Amino acid sequence: MSNYVTAIGLDVHARSISACAFDPMTGEVSRARFGYDPASVAEWALGFESPKAVYESGPTGFHLCRALRALGVDCAVGAVSKMHRPAADRGRKNDRRDAEWLARLLACRN
Repeated sequence: MSNYVTAIGLDVHARSISACAFDPMTGEVSRARFGYDPASVAEWALGFESPKAVYESGPTGFHLCRALRALGVDCAVGAVSKMHRPAADRGRKNDRRDAEWLARLLACRN
């Protein structure tokens, strides 16, 4: 398995953040939605055991990534061009589903 327990996917927009925490050991999924406030996201994420977060690269997330790292949450940037989605998922895009997809990708990365 990997060196962390909880994978957190973040779908970041200018005014909102959809978050999904996925525990690969138990399969448990937790979801949350925030305004654009890195402190509240970090507080939620640090409530999980050994969290690691990821978000799709874009102009709204770089500040969030730096802020989360400063608050003690390990955060990675995922390159959208390198992430391949199944054809069936392309027409059903929404923030909650994107956050969960990112969390599951991060969990199986190692």
